[in-house]
Amino acid sequence: MLNRRLFLKSSALAMFGVGAAPHWLARAAEGVESRKKILVAIFQRGAADGLNVVVPYGDPNYYALRPNIAIPKSDVIELDGFFGLHPAMRALKPVFDAKHLAIVEATGSPDPTRSHFDAQDYMESGTPGRKATLDGWLNRAIPAEKGPISPVRAVSLGPNLSRTLRGPNPAIAVSNLNEFQIRDTQASNTFEGMYEGTLDKVLKSTGRETFDAVKILQSVQKQTYTPAGDAKYPNGRFGQSMLQIARLIKANVGVEVAFADVGGWDTHINEAGQLTRLLGEFGNGLGAFYQDLGDRMQDVVVVTMSEFGRTAKENGNRGTDHGHANCMFVMGGDVIGGKVYGKWPGLEKEQLYEGRDLNITTDFREVLGGLVTRHLGARNLAKVFPNFDAPKSMLRIVG
Repeated sequence: MLNRRLFLKSSALAMFGVGAAPHWLARAAEGVESRKKILVAIFQRGAADGLNVVVPYGDPNYYALRPNIAIPKSDVIELDGFFGLHPAMRALKPVFDAKHLAIVEATGSPDPTRSHFDAQDYMESGTPGRKATLDGWLNRAIPAEKGPISPVRAVSLGPNLSRTLRGPNPAIAVSNLNEFQIRDTQASNTFEGMYEGTLDKVLKSTGRETFDAVKILQSVQKQTYTPAGDAKYPNGRFGQSMLQIARLIKANVGVEVAFADVGGWDTHINEAGQLTRLLGEFGNGLGAFYQDLGDRMQDVVVVTMSEFGRTAKENGNRGTDHGHANCMFVMGGDVIGGKVYGKWPGLEKEQLYEGRDLNITTDFREVLGGLVTRHLGARNLAKVFPNFDAPKSMLRIVG
């Protein structure tokens, strides 16, 4: 016997929310293009060391604080005369030069916690310091629509729906398109009939939504996919997540927001080797995504974030500990890039947060808020980020 939970698990699909529309199946089959704006959010779990990702080589204190783990100036990929990229992120240099990649320095959550769990929760909910928030900022940011919507409108890569995409709007979690399969067609038809025959309207709608999503993903899986522009995605989980997001976008099935994450950034010990490996996959994954999408990047913006940064000074294990401010990447066709945004707070002892961490000069919600309003077209920013007193002149990173 195959119960509903095992059926969904074996299909590598988890479905949340109600309101899907069967007509999207026909649109997907016909290849009808829906050129809506798309926002892809990437979370670096574990607190990435922003000071060694985007290197402030123009600040002499950087090298004084990190005698063993600082990136040598000769190895830094030059950006603007003060900042440079870690050498493992060379794939993003052409995107920066094409002015489709922007970096925001000294950004983060104003909440002072150094707990991974709390900081991630606050950032994904979009409500720093508030634990009672049940939904995520990206779910609240999904534009309101009249009429039918795509059942794969909001996609989270992974076995579970991300905290960022939880909420009342429909969203799906997909582990891997290549592994997506219905092992028991008879059971599938049985469950679909059960949902269709129920008198419970909410349950019936949820069931229809689930099976419509199943059929759409099956149709995408059957299509042979070769990345465009000779793009080569890394074989790791993050690289393959970016490949799958690109595949769904180019299949024109109605994706509007997507989420992926990558862990391993908690570099307390021997940071250099770990960071080089992580940033290699991270940079190459983003670079391949940009190259693969080509002209479609005009409709897409990718934003990256991490729960907090790391200490300005290296520790005794050639690593770094939990810090405060970090950096964010914003990449896309309508990004006003080729620039490092944000006010640099400095690395002098008196300039550091609590005498140890890079200080925050830009709230992460200011970056995300600009993308939500200017790129996705949301009109009510207070709904997406409640209790956020947005500055009158927010960073304008997208046109």
